[in-house]
Parts: sequence; structure tokens; C-alpha cells
Amino acid sequence: MRLSLIILLTVFTTASIVPQEKLTLEKSINIALNKNSTVLKSTNQLESFKSGVQAAWGNFIPTLGLNASWQWNKTDQQGLYVDPTTGQVVDGSQQLRSYNVGVGSDWTLFNGLADFATLSQSENNLESAQFTLERIKQDIVYQTMTLYYQVVYNSQLLNVKKDDLKWNEKNLETIKERNRLGAATLADVYQQEVAKGNAELELIRTENKLEITKKDLLYYLGIDVLQEYTFTDTLTSMDSEILSSNLLADYQDLSELVTNALNQRYDYKSASLNYESSKEGVTIAQSGHWPSLVANGRYTWFGNTVSEIDKNKNLQFGLSLNVPLFLGWSVSDRVQIAEVQSKNSEIELSDLERQIKKEIKTNFLDLQAAQKGLVVSEKNISAARENLNIEAEKYSLGSGKLLDVLIANSRYTQALSDLLNTQFAYIVLSQQLKYNLGTLDYKNYEQ
Repeated sequence: MRLSLIILLTVFTTASIVPQEKLTLEKSINIALNKNSTVLKSTNQLESFKSGVQAAWGNFIPTLGLNASWQWNKTDQQGLYVDPTTGQVVDGSQQLRSYNVGVGSDWTLFNGLADFATLSQSENNLESAQFTLERIKQDIVYQTMTLYYQVVYNSQLLNVKKDDLKWNEKNLETIKERNRLGAATLADVYQQEVAKGNAELELIRTENKLEITKKDLLYYLGIDVLQEYTFTDTLTSMDSEILSSNLLADYQDLSELVTNALNQRYDYKSASLNYESSKEGVTIAQSGHWPSLVANGRYTWFGNTVSEIDKNKNLQFGLSLNVPLFLGWSVSDRVQIAEVQSKNSEIELSDLERQIKKEIKTNFLDLQAAQKGLVVSEKNISAARENLNIEAEKYSLGSGKLLDVLIANSRYTQALSDLLNTQFAYIVLSQQLKYNLGTLDYKNYEQ
């Protein structure tokens, strides 16, 4: 029994001293860019679009094929007949064998410009897929930042709740001592005990929120949520620089911001290329109304035996013209479908443009409100701290009420929480504006 306890204590002690891996913001983004399933699938899909471009170029090249055939034929006939191979008159049955080996080529000379439209469409699709991948990476960077800052925010909020609990514990000891000396009522003791219990409850809730945000981040990164990691619980120098800078000074002209966003955002570029591809689809469908001209050539070796194949040859060249007169409105149906898809792509492009304008305008207003909130929150902390000191001094002198002290402390704690909330909102909104403008750089986080 004693040996088992020693072993267990050794295991727990060893586990406790194993350092946990630390996840910084940069490392988290790097993990997300390398493990996110959407990025992996989009990267794999690029290969299919590259193959489509290669196939489109192949439409301009003549095809080349090799063929071989063997045929055996047996004929049973009554009476006499002349053997065509020997010229002798025989009767009975006849067996013929034939061998053919040939090479052939077909070259489409004209098919209503469908080949050119297909090439242009495949190239647009490839470039659109590349832009989509770029936008996905930007989205991952922004989402990772948002989740990571939520962890840092809750970590700092947890420190505020811990300080609040320490204050309530210390205040409870002071009130108990005052009650022992007859300077405070028992009701004040009970009231402070309730305040201390509420502070403990808030601490537990904040701890739970912190753990939840950690697991949300790990899940998004594709990491085992049961594995323990440590995170940065302070602002970086870059974050402090953002808080001390006036970001709105660089973003005054909303029209210019929208114009830049339309030129820089990868999703808008991708949608524009999709619209161009849809117009090429109309051209491809309309090519069915045009004649097609195909050149062909064949070179064949043949014989009744294998040894005779190289003695008999046939060379053939030709042109084939196909003029569609009536195909049961199938071509018109394809044209109609392609035109509808093109119109829908144009509508989607217009909707995306309006959405970009809305996102930038909303983001700008939120950032403006957060910037003003920073100034107000800092002033509120100073005022709340001073008010708490005044109420605490009045209560210690016997001229104030404990309730006023608790209210002042609650307001001071809330002011600290509001400042944290405003600070992280300002930081996240600054990154969101870069994301909405299409300037959020992800390449610095790739390895």
C-alpha cells in the first residue's frame, strides 16, 4: 500500500513538473494555416483547376491514336467454289483471317470558338480558385486572432475578478474585526459575506469562460482539446501600439476605402472572374449553333497473316464538316441555362460589392465608437477608484454605509472590466478593418 502511494505521488509530481507547451498568437495562426481542413481542401482543388487548363490547351492539339484489330472468319458452303487466294476450285469450308494495325489523328479546326472560350474559362477558374484560397487564409488569420484575443481578454478579466475577491476577503476581515470591537454591526458582516460569495461566483464563472475560450481556440486550430497549453495573458507591443494610435486618422474617406477594398479583396476578385467565366460559358453553349470542321488522317497496315502486314498499306486524309440544322432545341436550352448562370453571377458580384460597402461602413463606425470608449473607460476607472476610496474612508470613520462601499467597489470592478472589453474590441476591430479591406497579411505567419 505504501509502495503504491509512493508510485502515485511520483507520477503526479512528474506530470506536474512537465512544462506545458505555450501557444503564442503567431504560432496559433501558423498551426491554423497548416492544419485547417478548408485550406487543405482548397489547396488540393487547385490541382484539378490546373489540370483543366492543361486539358483546355489540349483542345488545340491534334489527337493521336493507335489501333490494332484481328478478325477470324469461317464459311461453310455446299458445292464447289473458287478459293480467292489460290484460284483453285474446292469445296467444303473456308477460313479467313485478317490483321490490321494503324495510327490515326483528328484535329478540330473550327467548332464555333468553343475551344478558345473553354481555355479562357479554365484559366479564369484557376485564378479564381487561387484568389479564393488567399481569402480563406485571410479568414483563418482573422478568426484565429479573434479567438486568441478572447483567451487573452478572459485571462486579464480573471485577474480583475481575483483582485476583486481579494478585496472582498480583506474587507470581510476588516469588518469582522470592527464588529468584534463594536464598530460594525453583524448585518454588515453578513452583507460582506454575501459580497465575498458573489465575488467567488464571478471568479468561477470567469474561469469557466476562460477554459471554454481556450477549448474553442484549440478546436479551431485542429488540436486535441484535452491537451493542456499555456497562453499569453498580456498585450504584445503591437497591441499596445494599436491602442495608442489613432487608426481612424488613416481611414477618413470611406469612398476611397471601398475602392481600395474592391481592388484588393480576394473574394471580390474571385467573384469577378467567376462572372467572366460565366460569360465564356455562354459562348461555349452558343458554339453548338455553328458548323464544325475536323481534319483527320489514318495510316493502316493490314494483311491476312502477321507476316503480310508490312506489305499492305493504306494512307488516308480527309476533312469532315458538320452543319447543325436542327437538334431538337437542345443547343438553345444550353444557351438559355448558360445565360441565366451568367446573370446570376452578375447579381452575386453586385451583392458582394454592396456587402463590402456595408462591412466597411459598419466596421468604421464600430471602430470609431471603440476609440471613444477607450477614453471614456479610462476616465471611468479613475472616477470609480476615487469614489471607492472616498466611500471606504467614510465607512471607516463611521459616517458611511457598507452598501455604498460595496456599490463603489462593484462600479470600480465593472469599470476595469469595461476597459478590458473596450481595449480588446478596439484591437479586434482594427484587425477586422484590415480583413474587410483585404489587406490582412497572412504570409508572415506561413512557414
